[in-house]
Amino acid sequence: MSEITKKDSADISTLTPPKVAIIGRPNVGKSTLFNIITETRKAVVKNQAGVTRDIIIEPVEIWGKQFDLIDTGGITEAGDLFSKLIREQVSEFLYSVDYIVAVMDGRAGLLPEDRDIIKFAKQAGKPFLLVINKVDKVTEEDEAKTDFYEFGVDIVVASFEQRKGLAEILEWITKQIPDAQEQHVEGVRIAIVGKPNVGKSSLSNAILGTDRMLVSDIAGTTIDSVETPFYANNKKYILVDTAGLRRSSRRDEDLEIISAFKSQEAIRRADIVLLVVDGTLGPTEQDAKIMQAILEDHRGVILVANKSDLGQKEVPEYRKTFRSQVERNFHFFPDVPVVFTSAKMSHGLSDLYDMVQHVAEKLSFKIPTSELNDFFFETIRKAPAPVYGNNNVKFYYLTQTYQRPPAFIAFANSPDGVTPAYRRFLIKNIKERWNLQGIPVRIFCMKSRKGS
Repeated sequence: MSEITKKDSADISTLTPPKVAIIGRPNVGKSTLFNIITETRKAVVKNQAGVTRDIIIEPVEIWGKQFDLIDTGGITEAGDLFSKLIREQVSEFLYSVDYIVAVMDGRAGLLPEDRDIIKFAKQAGKPFLLVINKVDKVTEEDEAKTDFYEFGVDIVVASFEQRKGLAEILEWITKQIPDAQEQHVEGVRIAIVGKPNVGKSSLSNAILGTDRMLVSDIAGTTIDSVETPFYANNKKYILVDTAGLRRSSRRDEDLEIISAFKSQEAIRRADIVLLVVDGTLGPTEQDAKIMQAILEDHRGVILVANKSDLGQKEVPEYRKTFRSQVERNFHFFPDVPVVFTSAKMSHGLSDLYDMVQHVAEKLSFKIPTSELNDFFFETIRKAPAPVYGNNNVKFYYLTQTYQRPPAFIAFANSPDGVTPAYRRFLIKNIKERWNLQGIPVRIFCMKSRKGS
């Protein structure tokens, strides 16, 4: 490995995801939409006005596009101090975002405050979508739109409680965001994560060939996430060493909370995550939760069985036993790549470098569209089509996104009818066809405009 230079450090760039703000009057459903899209309950939802008073930001990844979704306080003409502050806060804040989703109440119709909100959005000069919520019946859609046509903007009729209109909202957002191929970062970014005291810092030192990280037998020694460029096999990488992840019930000190946040950020920013476990103990339930967090962020991952020198001595049929534990505890991702190492003895590093390179190549694997759709239609004939309501789900075509690892969008007449089991069936066949075992492939479904 060559010496790290200042230029190498300068090559590390941080990509800032676009910001999408949800605005509207109080109690129109902004926080409900925020919670549905982010799959969280961070935004409090109550049937009363003025519940959301702070700006809440949450990272989101939809159909291969990443963005920060922002829930804002309800804008109102009320004269109390809080309402005035929220109004000023939101109107100023809109100039710093990239896209705006303005939510209105279809039951209430167009109100003077709605006009002000649309005025704020237009003054900010950002692309924005007008969403009319609480329209529960199809027969009411045209009537709900009538009051809002005058503004000449894109309109979606929705019912968040019924999950209606969500696909159209997400489609509008993802179409605004540039494809990932327009972004470029030099070097594959590798994050090292795992429970405390499994040898993460020792592994980092072994990879870098230096005692740069503080190493001790006391759990929780490493607090900061530290990034260092390095070269292996004539390839450039960026290594991130993080603090150990503890169960939240034990995170009772400020440093523990900060450490966990840095680890989660490192996972989000990485291309490949090395999940380090103690080989003598094997993967645990807590390791499985960390693995699920990695997969939720759609990152390439390699399971590193560290302390394998001790494992060979202490555990009968060590590697066979370890792989059995992987199948049991990682049943949701049984083909995860596994590398056996001993950071202390610098054993297994060559295998680790080879696996990192193998996974890195697979992350950028691109399938020609014609070849992909020939496979797709051949595959869907192998199993009965999913049924949605009284009709079969009809697929029109499959396309690959620019996301890494590979992700795909299947266009269908009824995307809500594509079950998780059917997605797993498609993913299994994709992995087998293009040798993508060990890569967290995903399939999204969108409604096609070709038919119903």
